[in-house]
Amino acid sequence: MARDNVPPSRSNPSKSDNSKSNVSNPFFTHHSDHPGLVLVSKPLNGDNYTGWQRAMTLALNSKNKLGFVNGSIKAPSAESNPKGYATWSRCNDMVHSWIVNTVSSEIADSIIYYPTAHEVWEDLCERFSQGIAPRIFEIQLDIASLKQEQQSISAYYYTKLKSLWDELASYSEAPQGTQADQQKLM
Repeated sequence: MARDNVPPSRSNPSKSDNSKSNVSNPFFTHHSDHPGLVLVSKPLNGDNYTGWQRAMTLALNSKNKLGFVNGSIKAPSAESNPKGYATWSRCNDMVHSWIVNTVSSEIADSIIYYPTAHEVWEDLCERFSQGIAPRIFEIQLDIASLKQEQQSISAYYYTKLKSLWDELASYSEAPQGTQADQQKLM
């Protein structure tokens, strides 16, 4: 597998990087990469989409496979480039498997038959990013009702409060006053 030629495509690295043994090539697979690999510790259950999506993005990017889910690595033609298509298909199936292994069994049943990792990614985004407004409201309530109690200031700030602010800031739909409100609480 490591000696296959990389399919020619605009999204592939330059011709000098056409070896799958090159770690920077998105078609490179490490000997520890396998379809059963679980990339994130907390599976997607429907309520944790934003955190799961961020963790998966980090994991896929670190493996140089993010292009398979964001659509930037396109499948070459199976007719005109069968070897390239086979290489792309193998990597796409690996990424698809990784996603299936990091979601609940109910969600996995609904995404297993998609042909590409990109279609799976888009479906999960469409399905689970709908709940952003209620989650923003929930975070704002959590911030407003949070109490330091017996925690030290640094433990209180760096554990719960900062994680809530960071999650809130990650939502592009967050109200504009949120940052100012955060500063008032500090």
